[in-house]
Amino acid sequence: MTTSAAETRSTTATNLVVTEDTLSVELSDGRSIAAPLAWYPRLLHGTPQERSRWRLIGQGRGIHWPDLDEDISVEALLAGRPSGESHASFKRWLEQRGAPVVEPA
Repeated sequence: MTTSAAETRSTTATNLVVTEDTLSVELSDGRSIAAPLAWYPRLLHGTPQERSRWRLIGQGRGIHWPDLDEDISVEALLAGRPSGESHASFKRWLEQRGAPVVEPA
């Protein structure tokens, strides 16, 4: 499935819900889209309180979580793109939070 540039520019986020394992975003055109939280490690490792503090940015073209320093665009969600953050960057972020860092096997 391809998504046209015109479709992503006109479709914006209007609301969202973050559960323990899913990010669900309501879109301005009436659709909803869900992605696994595992695609966004900062959200996955954030507390429920941190995940609940978000705001729409760019007139709804993106979502920002200030406590987690995380931004996700509607375009990326529609394209099915998970976070592009490098392992090294995520590791530094975890260390700054004082969270244990588990190296991949």
